[in-house]
Amino acid sequence: MARAEKRYVCEACGASRPRWAGRCDACGAWNSIAEEVPRTAPPRGLGQARGRVIELVPLDGPGGVTARRPCGIGEIDRVVGGGFVPGSAVLLAGDPGIGKSTLLLQAAAALAARGGRAAYISGEEGIEQIRMRAARLGLSGAPLELAAAIDVRDIATTLEEEPPPDIVVVDSIQTMYLDTLESAPGTVAQVRGSAQELIRLAKRTGTVLVLVGHVTKEGQIAGPRVLEHMVDCVLYFEGERGHQFRIVRAIKNRFGPTDEIGVFEMTDAGLVEIPNPSSLFVDPERGPVPGAAVFAGVEGSRPVLVEIQALVAPGPAGSPRRTVVGWDAGRLAMVLAVLEARAGLRLSVCDVYLNVAGGLRISEPAADLAVAAALASAAAGRALDEGAVIFGEVGLAGEVRPVSQGTARLKEAAKLGFARALAPVAENAGGEAADGAGIAVTRLTHVRDLVALFPAPPH
Repeated sequence: MARAEKRYVCEACGASRPRWAGRCDACGAWNSIAEEVPRTAPPRGLGQARGRVIELVPLDGPGGVTARRPCGIGEIDRVVGGGFVPGSAVLLAGDPGIGKSTLLLQAAAALAARGGRAAYISGEEGIEQIRMRAARLGLSGAPLELAAAIDVRDIATTLEEEPPPDIVVVDSIQTMYLDTLESAPGTVAQVRGSAQELIRLAKRTGTVLVLVGHVTKEGQIAGPRVLEHMVDCVLYFEGERGHQFRIVRAIKNRFGPTDEIGVFEMTDAGLVEIPNPSSLFVDPERGPVPGAAVFAGVEGSRPVLVEIQALVAPGPAGSPRRTVVGWDAGRLAMVLAVLEARAGLRLSVCDVYLNVAGGLRISEPAADLAVAAALASAAAGRALDEGAVIFGEVGLAGEVRPVSQGTARLKEAAKLGFARALAPVAENAGGEAADGAGIAVTRLTHVRDLVALFPAPPH
């Protein structure tokens, strides 16, 4: 038998090459190429046995809708679409120390407390370490089964010997080891092969498989990109290290929405779900401050109010600074250009700092008008009415364009005590339903109407 030729695979993107190099030609990553010995395929000949014939079934065959398995933590069930689907594979990724293991330990314990069978398999911690964390979280009495193992063959054999668990948490996929491969745990081949074996086991037994994934320093999931394609659902657990709020966001979901978020607060007793995150991201006690605007946003099906803060300061000639936290820097540049070209607001000679309070990241264009209001307020040194919320998209001509779910945004604002709103002129931005909610809506058609609300201070 011919000896298997060695190849070198990039652990960042999975590209292979015949020899080692310090930099990957495909993705540009440095020191990411590792040696890998591929398995040799058996020679194909005329006498080789053929594969079996698989059965093809019609689309409208027997069988009903698969019942989901809610874990009992409402924020997680919301993000995955109402509960876990039996036989599905979920990948949870996040920065080190953000609370991934804590979240999944609480989720598995909550499902076990509801009568399901849950197993937590760790390749990073010992049994006593997991018990110490469970005691700190108040979960010592939960009927949760624990194991410390990294061998995929042992894990598969254990889960197949008895009735399979309802959910299996594997922490983490980068520590799993498949003995049919010669590479070390954490390499591209091991991550891909281990995930494939575990996902095949979950599909065959109907167990919900939850994998914990590490991320690189750029924030991408470590390992091959194919890992995200193999699983059914990809969740990101994000938040600032120095901030107590954590957000679970669905990036991919074959069985539910991909725009839902779950909000948690990190406490000494673990993660506590926040059913009304608007009360956390808005500070009603502070009073009016120049450069602050409350944006009425929507994350999935949930309206969320968040405060956008702006600071405009004189900058050095020719090189003004633009610093953005929680929003798109390119979108900020567009709003600044529109304010200067269409509304006569001179900001090109000023340093501009923009921050989304609470560590939340906003991606929808409906925040354009709130950002413009915060910038205009900061430039004029005049505070916006503290009882007002703002939403709307800004076009390149300076027009204020309508956005979706305007009524839901205004109802959430009314629930928190806001009495006024600045919104686009369109029937889907609120209409009669918004006026009936007890909010006085000021309709804006152009950014000039917004800038006129902040007259320049007298010299």
